[in-house]
Amino acid sequence: MPDERVWIEMNDGIRLAASLYLPDAEPPWPVVIEALPYRKDDVTSSYTAEYRRLRDEGNLAVARIDVRGTGSSDGIATDEYPAQEQRDMCEAIAWLAARPWSNGSVGMYGTSYSGFNSIQVAMERPDALKAIVAIYATDDRYTDDVHYQGGAKRGLDSIDYPLYMVAMNALPPVPSIAGEGWRDQWAERVEKLEPWLFRWLEEQNDGPYWRHGSLRPDYGRIACATMIVAGWADGYRNATFRAFEKLSGPKRLLFGPWSHASAETALPGPHIDLVPEMIRWWDRWLRDEPNGVDDEPPITLFARRSTKLEPDLEEVRGEWRFEPGWPLDRVQARRLHLGESQRPTVSTDSLEVRGDVGVTASISCAGHLPFGQPFDQQQDEAHSLVYDFGVLDEELEILGYPTLDVTVTASAPVAFLSAKLCDVFEDGTSILVSRGFLNLTHRESLSHPQPLDPGRAYRVTVELDVTSWTFEAGHRLRLDLAGADWPNVWPPPQPVTLTIDPRDSALELPVVQGGSPISARPTLQPPPPSPTKGTGVEDPDASIRPTVWRWEHDILGRRSRVVIDHGSSSSLEIGGAMEEHYFGHCAASSADPGDSAAEGGARYRLDWPEGNATAEVHMMLTSDANTYNVSLDLSVGENDDVKWTRRWERDFPRRLQ
Repeated sequence: MPDERVWIEMNDGIRLAASLYLPDAEPPWPVVIEALPYRKDDVTSSYTAEYRRLRDEGNLAVARIDVRGTGSSDGIATDEYPAQEQRDMCEAIAWLAARPWSNGSVGMYGTSYSGFNSIQVAMERPDALKAIVAIYATDDRYTDDVHYQGGAKRGLDSIDYPLYMVAMNALPPVPSIAGEGWRDQWAERVEKLEPWLFRWLEEQNDGPYWRHGSLRPDYGRIACATMIVAGWADGYRNATFRAFEKLSGPKRLLFGPWSHASAETALPGPHIDLVPEMIRWWDRWLRDEPNGVDDEPPITLFARRSTKLEPDLEEVRGEWRFEPGWPLDRVQARRLHLGESQRPTVSTDSLEVRGDVGVTASISCAGHLPFGQPFDQQQDEAHSLVYDFGVLDEELEILGYPTLDVTVTASAPVAFLSAKLCDVFEDGTSILVSRGFLNLTHRESLSHPQPLDPGRAYRVTVELDVTSWTFEAGHRLRLDLAGADWPNVWPPPQPVTLTIDPRDSALELPVVQGGSPISARPTLQPPPPSPTKGTGVEDPDASIRPTVWRWEHDILGRRSRVVIDHGSSSSLEIGGAMEEHYFGHCAASSADPGDSAAEGGARYRLDWPEGNATAEVHMMLTSDANTYNVSLDLSVGENDDVKWTRRWERDFPRRLQ
């Protein structure tokens, strides 16, 4: 249980519910905030172990806040990262800094959503906010989030976060915390609830909506000390080096091998204990202790090397090292011309695009299973243009952002281009190292796309994901080009043929020349025996649903499906239990890529001493060449009786999507 539960009242009278974890040591103490919409007292109650460690090992006062309209806080959750949320957090920071036990210095931190809002609030520059730790977060909400990639709609993400937030936002405040009137608040939430997904489908191009809450390109908006934590297998890795380079204040980058999960448990490892690293950062910038963290090399990274990746790989090969900054002086660009590859020499290479190519690369923001890592790419390479660049005589290390300059022609006004850099082992296994994706209508502008002129050749540049990888001697570099990256990205709207001119196309690699000039090695703590955060289940007697991750192909129907199913249950410190269940599938046609679908659901059940509450949502999202069609059904219940139902149906035109 927290040491104290408090209400933080906003200027408009809305109260934010906060849990405080206060040290035993003599005050004053610095304050560290994590603010999330994921219900602190039930759905993410397992996070409390980390707050207790920060309190007990770091002598930090920790405040976990339910953002407006979520958990037990008042109000309505209108969207992710609304301007009101940043105003709320600035008020909360001032309130916490003024507590008699506070030393007046406040930090913010968190993973994903709370990493995002740590950056966003730092952009507002509240006086008491002295430092942040942003874990798996981004500087650009349009190019590097779960909504769009390269100007095209995400695919498998549709049955994850955008869907379960509908159900979570329909749950009531916790009765024992909210007190009298909690049912009235619950009714208002359900009545005023609008799926966030609808706004995201309206905003298909970059613009003011996505620029709000995006630090890029004006990095000067942040002045406080900023620590960035990133993972090579995480979907937000692209923001790291570009943000680190541009930030002008105190900064540190810790770059591990991890996916979108705790550094203690993420697949793949190796794992570390992140809590001591955060405490050192807070001690330096919230207590002004000269502990040397700002005298060390600013970048600590895990340099990966050739490893046969698997969907559930435990650990990738490599080593930890320091780097002096970014960009690195010893990184040089090396261009590999497609016309000089081992592909048979022809003037042009053509490909009939299938909508279901890309499944072996998995989702680009993997986290917990069933959202796992890429595996052998050969199945997809059978339906791609493949360029091999010969057997390496010696090791080749790359670190940074590969880019592809390519001359491409499409037979339709809307077409996509997927690029994948692979490491080919001596036995033929092809392992994904980095990927890039571009909706070719966004070739000149993400905010003002233009249709292609069918049959016209265009020179375009595709930036691949930032990566670290050492190709070993005897291996080959391979580039795979395709017109889809499903289910990671929604397929293109219609059948299309892509034609590549290899004589006028090249892959540019950021090649590392020599070792780091810093001979000392990082000393990072191993993870604790029991995970602190990120498993979602702490109760050893909790029942866990079998995890399903299945890939199916209907041969006669010429249609592929990726199916997921997972969930868990756990006991709650406030009494009772919580159950969560997530399920669904994405489907794509190999014959007509515009005919695609995502169907899924999410269900929560909260059992308290006062009774129970349930919320379950089902969604069907389909497309043809011109339209996305969405239908959502929500059922909300109390004490095993349905209390409310709601249904939404919307059509959204595909705007050069």
